[in-house]
Amino acid sequence: MIDVIKALTLSKRPRKYWNDLKTKLKLEGCQLSESIGQVKLHSSDGKYYKTDEANTKQFLRLVQSIPSPHAEPFKKGYSFENKKICTI
Repeated sequence: MIDVIKALTLSKRPRKYWNDLKTKLKLEGCQLSESIGQVKLHSSDGKYYKTDEANTKQFLRLVQSIPSPHAEPFKKGYSFENKKICTI
């Protein structure tokens, strides 16, 4: 998830952006952050770290929540038809 945030927002602090976005979504009544799981991935330093993972529907809801020109191609490609993907 952090990599997606970084790519779509060009944020220098994607982890902070993700945490703030999860808080915002929770306040809006969306349970996206509660349904996202964690998986341990192998990193370049040889250790395993937990990271958030999402399915396609969760990913599209995340993209829908990001106000960024870099997210627009995803939004157009998946035509949200003014519907919020929140019931996950």
